[in-house]
Amino acid sequence: MSTAIDGAALLDEVEAFHRRFNVFPTDAAFVAVALWDAHAHLLDCFDSTPRIAFLSPEPGSGKTRALEIVETLVPQPMTAVNASAAALFRSVSGPGGKPTILFDEIDTVFGPKAGDNEELRGFLNAGHRRTGVTYRCIGDGGNQTVQAFPSYCAVAVAGLGSLPDTILTRSVIIRMRRRARNEKVEPFRARIHEAEGHKLRDRLAEWAEQARGFVMGAWPDMPDGVADRPADVWEPLLAIADAAGGTWPDRARDACLTLVKASRANDKGSMGVRLLTDLRDHVMVGIDRLPTIAILDRLNALDDAPWADLGGKPLDNRRLSKMLAEYMTADNEPITSRNIKAAGSVLKGYYATDLWDAWARYCPPPPESPLPPLPGTENLV
Repeated sequence: MSTAIDGAALLDEVEAFHRRFNVFPTDAAFVAVALWDAHAHLLDCFDSTPRIAFLSPEPGSGKTRALEIVETLVPQPMTAVNASAAALFRSVSGPGGKPTILFDEIDTVFGPKAGDNEELRGFLNAGHRRTGVTYRCIGDGGNQTVQAFPSYCAVAVAGLGSLPDTILTRSVIIRMRRRARNEKVEPFRARIHEAEGHKLRDRLAEWAEQARGFVMGAWPDMPDGVADRPADVWEPLLAIADAAGGTWPDRARDACLTLVKASRANDKGSMGVRLLTDLRDHVMVGIDRLPTIAILDRLNALDDAPWADLGGKPLDNRRLSKMLAEYMTADNEPITSRNIKAAGSVLKGYYATDLWDAWARYCPPPPESPLPPLPGTENLV
């Protein structure tokens, strides 16, 4: 008989393994990813499987590295950057067991440059539910028959921008950011660290068999305010946390609340960086706050800038708000307008302090005077 494994201690080790190589935006993200790794080993115990999505507005934010670490910890990983829909259908329904699909560059499927990928979209949508199938015609000419391909499998994705609502609402979203100068990680060396991850993976698989009776049919208590689709997404992860015990049930519910309440960004890539950079270098130079109306006037008046003609219209308050809300403050809150008192009245506008973290992470160095250092980075070179 195998020795009982301490599930809480094992999840602690999985989380620590991620922390060595990944910088996630919040502790909640580390909790969610560790639980997701474990849930992939118990997929048949649940009615649905949440997708986990590592998304960012810009390249170089650690999305692919996050997938690489997940790959070492889950059963039968299948990297699917260039996989066809037919290959995925057959892999999931094949006799070798369900793969865990890791889909990097998901923006090539759902982004503005995506081609005809309706089969892949349908597969990802259907595979969220245990009963999900995808129907396809098999055969030649008049001898075709309709065949149902089971689509239920664990899927992790990474990419630029956002995802369609049908995928977002089925996903735990991790909004990745570029590492700041004071955020360090250990270099990932596949020849060394894959073996370490595989040892954790094998222990997760062993613990999963021990926890199966507890997880099967479990109905974990949801945090207040989490219901409907978010509850479907988090139910397997909370069941895993309850089975592990220790601090994980409380940490999982805190993470659930944090990530469910997190804003859903609709990233705009380099246009967002251009906006941030223009605000820093041309609009809010030496100014700690500015009303939105003044910001728009200055942006739209910039020569060689796109803001005066965005699809035939100048940048307006609604679009400015939407673009800035995709980036976070140092407190990991979306950048939003706030009240500014001016000449006896109150106007909506933006504060430079809310923009500092995004400026430091995404913008190139200013052409002349450098930015003051972020708190805690004064002594870094």
